[in-house]
Amino acid sequence: MAGTDRGRATDGEHRAGVTMSSPTVTVAIAVAVLALGGCSAPITPPVGNDQRRATHGDLAASRATANAIQAQPPAHSCHARGSGFFSLPDPTCTPGAINPAVTPRSIRSTICRQGWTDTVRPPERVTEAEKRASLRAYGDTGPLRDYEYDHLVPLELGGAVNDPRNLWPEPGASPIPKDTAEQALNSLVCRGRLSLAVAQRLIAANWVSALDRYVSAGKR
Repeated sequence: MAGTDRGRATDGEHRAGVTMSSPTVTVAIAVAVLALGGCSAPITPPVGNDQRRATHGDLAASRATANAIQAQPPAHSCHARGSGFFSLPDPTCTPGAINPAVTPRSIRSTICRQGWTDTVRPPERVTEAEKRASLRAYGDTGPLRDYEYDHLVPLELGGAVNDPRNLWPEPGASPIPKDTAEQALNSLVCRGRLSLAVAQRLIAANWVSALDRYVSAGKR
């Protein structure tokens, strides 16, 4: 989640082949997050294929500055998966990228410190221009207000601040279910129940699946 202004970078899958209503999933996410507050046991780590998906290959560490407009992919070159609140970005255009300043050693002074994300967020003069170009890259023709310029790996999980590999036009008005998933994973990392690297990989690959298996299902 990266903000509230629709023109800003703000920090979604009608899962392929699965119909999920947004109110139902939003309630499930909210229940899962509330359940986190009363549980101190470590979350079950990924195993088998999930472990390989979560840890195989590092997400790129970005050096893109927050104060300069970054070039976006060519128009109509990116294709979202699914639709609506639960769509996922094109994994080629938007695979996710991370902020090298956020490490397991630095989380107490970065992502686990209240208000830290506001200190690294790009200004609207940068993100609004990028958002328009990103909409063209994804072939989206709706008004800007119908999309959030979303950090795939959110700032509160150490996502790259202003890298086109980590930003895309996510459909839906704020707040959206992904926001709640981001907050839940941040809580797990900051409480030492999930590693930073695994949380980043899980949300970059498929945040809905990560939520279902490692948060919601584990608290039922």
